[in-house]
Amino acid sequence: MANPEESKLDLFLQWLQLNGVQQRGCKIKYCDSNKGFGIFLSADDVSDGNFKALFYEINFGLLLVVPLDLAITPMRVLQDPILGPECSAMFEEGDVDDRFLMILFLTIERLRKNSSWKPYFDMLPTTFGNPLWFTDDELLEVKGTTLYHATELQVNRFMLQKKKLLSLYEDKVKNLVKKLLVLHGETESEVSFEDFLWANSIFWTRALNIPFPCSYVYPQVQDEQDNTFSSFNRNAESDTSKISSGELTDGKGLEIYGVEGQATEVTPASVQGETVWVEGLIPGIDFCNHDLKPAANWEVDGTGSTTGVPFSMYLLSAGKSHLQVEDEISISYGSKGNEELLYLYGFVIDNNPDDYLLSNFTDSLLLATLCLFSNSVTTDAVQVHYPLEAIQSVPFSESKAQLLEAQKAELRCLLPRSLLDRGFFQAGTLQKESNDKCNVVLVSNYSWCGQRKMPSYLNRLVFPEDFLTALRTIAMLEDELYQVSSLLQELVGSNGERQPTDKEVRAAIWESCGDSGALQLLVDLLNMKSLKYQAQFLCCSRMVDLEEGSGTEENDTELLEKACSTEIPEEYTSFEANELITREMMSKSRWCSIVYRRGQKQLTRLFVKEAEHALQLALSEGN
Repeated sequence: MANPEESKLDLFLQWLQLNGVQQRGCKIKYCDSNKGFGIFLSADDVSDGNFKALFYEINFGLLLVVPLDLAITPMRVLQDPILGPECSAMFEEGDVDDRFLMILFLTIERLRKNSSWKPYFDMLPTTFGNPLWFTDDELLEVKGTTLYHATELQVNRFMLQKKKLLSLYEDKVKNLVKKLLVLHGETESEVSFEDFLWANSIFWTRALNIPFPCSYVYPQVQDEQDNTFSSFNRNAESDTSKISSGELTDGKGLEIYGVEGQATEVTPASVQGETVWVEGLIPGIDFCNHDLKPAANWEVDGTGSTTGVPFSMYLLSAGKSHLQVEDEISISYGSKGNEELLYLYGFVIDNNPDDYLLSNFTDSLLLATLCLFSNSVTTDAVQVHYPLEAIQSVPFSESKAQLLEAQKAELRCLLPRSLLDRGFFQAGTLQKESNDKCNVVLVSNYSWCGQRKMPSYLNRLVFPEDFLTALRTIAMLEDELYQVSSLLQELVGSNGERQPTDKEVRAAIWESCGDSGALQLLVDLLNMKSLKYQAQFLCCSRMVDLEEGSGTEENDTELLEKACSTEIPEEYTSFEANELITREMMSKSRWCSIVYRRGQKQLTRLFVKEAEHALQLALSEGN
């Protein structure tokens, strides 16, 4: 007997076929309760005679083609014969944005019992695994990490956002959805705030930023007078591709409908080839899971020269390795550490090489913002931050603040894991020569009068100079501050003829202070051991906080090893086995949390080790 997941999948595959999606040697199937569905290499219905040709196409070409007419975009909403007129007025008045339009569309179509999108919506998740949806017990698993503090702040922000969404729902969505459902003939469907929240979550977890051909988004002729296009003002009746109902059924008499296509008139040659980036959902493509070594990439074919389907999106084999039948066809969501993956998508990768560490409440908010609005957050790094408000509590704070401003010093430092490859304990050989040359030039320029010798450890120091110069300034003693003032006074002159440059200020501070004070402060920032200004610091990634309540890195490893030691009866199917592991051992959220926090502890330990060794060398050399 087919399980519920297989039944939903069968309907969805028929729906994709009805709407012009071409699976060229791949298939969508259920992975497990953690990953959900995925796309896999398939040799179904392929004879031995043409398998070689299929193998070539799979490993060097196309895997899946989806017409852009199937995309859920703002254009689709505004072209909808029922939603369009209502939404256009709000959109033109600036009351709502394009994201709201898609979220509204998702809300309505989910509630419509006879929606042509039902097979797709039935495949979408109803629960979400990111920390905003964690239980209180699950949230405690990441206590001490940046994500814990980010989530605490984000929960508060989420509550405010939720209130705003609730207000938006009550003011604009609720009655509008009811009205539109009636126009669709859905008099019995009831809308709730939870439906609107579900649609909001689906959009943020599945939407892509798609490079649409300009001729697809703006099909009308360019206005010669104002040199603008009529944005989204398209004729919904010009070209549709609705497939007649009843062509395919689920075996129980349920009709499966095609969906309305989006208009695609041809534009003048002057705008052919231009690209317009539009957010949207692409059914089919959005079932690709993430992998560090993706088997495929997605591209857009505006002319049909690649796929034979004009205005389509397709999966293209990455060509880095030969796929085998039943291998999963993955894509990359970007070079993201576990913090981003867990926050955005609700999963992590054990031993993720792109893992990174953030260390401050401010950075947590920054992470959340970047996660929502960027696909290129810097990856796999420790971020150390000295809060500006903490400087007010240090001796001579006013003078030091002026020096920090004069140097254009950075109070936030991102430490990618890749820096460890050229550090003291994991020294790499790649680009060593260029790094050495760069650092030598840097220090020779900073030597004020040649009295301070160039450190022997310079070429192995993994910490950025922009951040170290800020720490040197903050850690300066009284006599060092006076020495800096004296050196700068020589440049300025008694009449203050000119102001020193930022490089000259940095040189004076390095000449007076060396590195030991800055490195000691850095060690304290990472460890938070007897830090003089501990009450003012908001460093969330410190080892003390990470280990408090959850134990050491070794404790986490032991927990994960126990979770992987479940014995599965031989007669269990893969579906039953995965369900058993999830139920008997630990929840997905808890497993992800432990993997994430273990990575945070490991990175903190490695960078503390680098900082402590550099400090020892600086003290031994008088720096």
